[in-house]
Parts: sequence; C-alpha cells; structure tokens
Amino acid sequence: MSQFKVLVGKELRESWRSFKLLWLPLVFILLGVSDPILNYYMMDILKAVGGMPEGFQMVMPEFSAADIIAASTGQFQSIGLIVLIATFVGTISRERQNGTATLLYVRPISHSALFLSKWFVATLVAMISVIAGYAASLYYTVILYGPVEWNRFIAMLATYLLWICLVMALTVAMSASFKTVVAATLTIFLVIGGTIFESLVGSFTSVSPWKLPSSSLALLSDFYDGTDFIINLCLSFGLLIIFILIGIMMCKRNASTTKI
Repeated sequence: MSQFKVLVGKELRESWRSFKLLWLPLVFILLGVSDPILNYYMMDILKAVGGMPEGFQMVMPEFSAADIIAASTGQFQSIGLIVLIATFVGTISRERQNGTATLLYVRPISHSALFLSKWFVATLVAMISVIAGYAASLYYTVILYGPVEWNRFIAMLATYLLWICLVMALTVAMSASFKTVVAATLTIFLVIGGTIFESLVGSFTSVSPWKLPSSSLALLSDFYDGTDFIINLCLSFGLLIIFILIGIMMCKRNASTTKI
C-alpha cells in the first residue's frame, strides 16, 4: 500500500508538470461548450457569414436539453477519447522504451502497485476532464435550452465515468503489453472501432459493454430497459477487472524488455 501511495504521488506530479491536469480539462471544456452554443446560434452564424442563398429558408430543429447533452457526449466519444488514449497510451511502454523504467525496476517494486498507480492517475485525470466538459456543457445547456433533471444527469454522469474507467484500464493495459505505436493502434481500434461497430449493428443486441455510453444517455429519458442496463453495468465491471489483471500480468512479464 505504501508503494502504491508513493507511485500515485509520482504520477500526479508528472501529470502536473506536463500540464495534463490543465490542458486536458480545457480540451473537454471546449468540446462541451461547442454544441450548445453552435446549435443555438447556427442561424445567426450562417446569416453573418453570408452562407444563406437568396430565397433559401432553413428551419433548425427544436433541441431539448437532453439532445444537447447527447451531442456533447458524442464529442467526448470521438475527439475526447482519442485525445485521452493518445495521452496515456505510452504511460508504461514509453518508460520501458526510453529506459526511465529501470529507475523503478532496480528496486523491489510491486508490479501491481505500479500498474494500479498509473491506471488510477490516468483515470483520475480523465474523470476530471470529463466532469469539466459536462459542467461547461450543462451550464450553457441550462441557460439556452432549459433545465435538466439533476438526479438523472448525475446517474448519467456516473455511468459514463464507469465507461471512462474501462477505457483507461484498456489503454494502460495495452501500454503494459505492447510498444507505444502498437498499443495506440489496438486501443483506438478496440474503443473507437468498437463504438462505431456498436452504433451500426447495436440494434441487433441490447447487451454489450460498448453500449454503456448510450445506456447512460438513456437515463435522461423515460425510455430505457432497466434489466439491460444492469447487465451492461455488470459486464463493464467484469471487463474492467479483466483489463486490470491483464495489465498487471503484462507489466510484470515485459519488465525484462526495459531498455537499459
């Protein structure tokens, strides 16, 4: 436990010195405010830039607050996840490649503590960023489109944060298993590719860990299947534990590949 605390402190200092705790939340804040502002002022923007042909009329659909939150989630699911994966996919593999991991491996270190500390800090930074993005989105959504039921929003946010935990566990596990380039490719393929695949064929099945983001958004409405939601939560928790165990095992197995 003492090793875990020391390693968490090290990772937090590294995140602070590299400004991850600053620029990652700013990225998600920008993603969060883009949809409510752009959708609300789209007609004014088109008129201002002269993009409306003479005699052309376009009626913007009426968006609800839940629609805007869903749009912001879509931004997090695409650009946001790619940024998070690119930021943390080298958290273990890069240290092995440049030799800095030897400073840790020369000591009797616990590989479980090493992996869990890196996953914990990556997840913490990712959660702070997502919460900041949703807070910015919610602020402008409430002002421009109306209120959101707080109990439903908090349930949706908690569910989506579980998805972030799962993505970060996969990212760090891939970093422990492969070199940075291979880990990044596989992680993006599994996360982004899996999300796209689920959106295309997801109507044929109601149970999948990749349905967790859409299941979280369903909590904002009255139309969701509670049984499928619980099953998806359980599957996600199970997959999260599996990724953590794989990451710890591969972290120990690949320690000998560290560059000296």
